[in-house]
Amino acid sequence: MVPGLLLAFSATAVQAGPKGAAAPATGAATGQPSTPLDLWVRSAATKPAAPLDLTLPPAGATPAAPIGPAFPPAVAAPAAPLGPPVDPLQAAPAAVREVVSWITVSHDNARLPFLVIDKPTARVFAFNASGQFQGDAPVLLGMGPGDVMLAPNATMSQMPPHTRITPAGRFVSKLAKDAKGKELLVLDYKKAFSLHPVVKGKPHERRADRLASVTAQDNRISFGCINVPVPFYETVVSPAFTGTHGIVYILPETSQASAMFRFNPVGVGALASGPQQVTPAGPQQVSPAGPQQVTPVGPQQVRTALNGTAGQTVPEAAAK
Repeated sequence: MVPGLLLAFSATAVQAGPKGAAAPATGAATGQPSTPLDLWVRSAATKPAAPLDLTLPPAGATPAAPIGPAFPPAVAAPAAPLGPPVDPLQAAPAAVREVVSWITVSHDNARLPFLVIDKPTARVFAFNASGQFQGDAPVLLGMGPGDVMLAPNATMSQMPPHTRITPAGRFVSKLAKDAKGKELLVLDYKKAFSLHPVVKGKPHERRADRLASVTAQDNRISFGCINVPVPFYETVVSPAFTGTHGIVYILPETSQASAMFRFNPVGVGALASGPQQVTPAGPQQVSPAGPQQVTPVGPQQVRTALNGTAGQTVPEAAAK
């Protein structure tokens, strides 16, 4: 027990007496009534606590305002409206869209992956076997204008600039290795005509710079082969043609694509906007304007995609 409390208890016990009037205790020196000794220790800053108010407000009373700053309720931002799906070919030339529509409707690609190359804009568009767009990229083409290869069997040193032409047509194609073991997509083995990642070439040719430029006017520099950016070849072309044949359509620049591939552009347009059935005018028998040979539609009719013997090494001129 605390000694102070014991002292207060003793003082109180001494003053206790019988019920009734009792003489008040007086101090020893003054004779004045003495005050009971309060030994409770309070903090200097202690204030008497306010009584707890447990009364309920009346039924119609306005509730007290909350303490502290009031924040507006959180409001979710409205969701952006969903627009119509973006057509990946909406920026492509009209001739490209026309040919792609004809291919997918007529199944001229024989359900194989295919590329469409537009020479006037120097650009390639890739599609899978179902005709779904896979990507596009700029390309480098032959220096000479035209759609017919004038010197198919000449060495590079024997080809003046005006004969370095990228031919137009439909080419059943397959991956192969060149003499240095590098992979490329061969369009015509006998003519050493291929599509491959851009080669360094001679310093003054600046092939990589030409691919990166915003214009197609400087994309005519090769001996006839099609040069594409390395990332596009590695991520689009090579995976699409691995283990299978494919078709490469090169659109002409001296005639209409519909005339070369023998389809009705009006019928293709109607097909693209409605369920009408249009039968192409025999694309399997296409004869491009020139000496190129077109392989009939359908992989079952293809001995190899290289117009040569399977496993043959592609001539060095194919990578040009």
